[in-house]
Amino acid sequence: MSTARKLKKSESLEIRIPYPTKQAFMARCREDGRSASEALRGLIEGELSDRAPSRSRKTGRLAMGALIVAALGAIALPSLARSNPDAEFRKLDANHDGKLSLAEYRQGVSPLSRIAESVQGR
Repeated sequence: MSTARKLKKSESLEIRIPYPTKQAFMARCREDGRSASEALRGLIEGELSDRAPSRSRKTGRLAMGALIVAALGAIALPSLARSNPDAEFRKLDANHDGKLSLAEYRQGVSPLSRIAESVQGR
């Protein structure tokens, strides 16, 4: 009994994308429980496979567009944004005494940030 051997994954493909797009894509892959390589191979295989008559080229382009929009949308997530803790502290420290009082904190932190902190349990 012979079984088809899997092809070796010996080739690589280099693409250039903005760093935030890469980070958003990697985060999405982690959420889906798969590697970035698996996700990209799936996209490539989908492009190369024979398409069913009911699936038009337009549908494939719409799906690819939706993926791009989702990746770009993820860029806006604050959890992916890199912050500079020292700069953030200096912004909050209104009297520049090197200490952050409760009043300075309350004045400098937006209501949405306080809600996010309470939800995350910080």
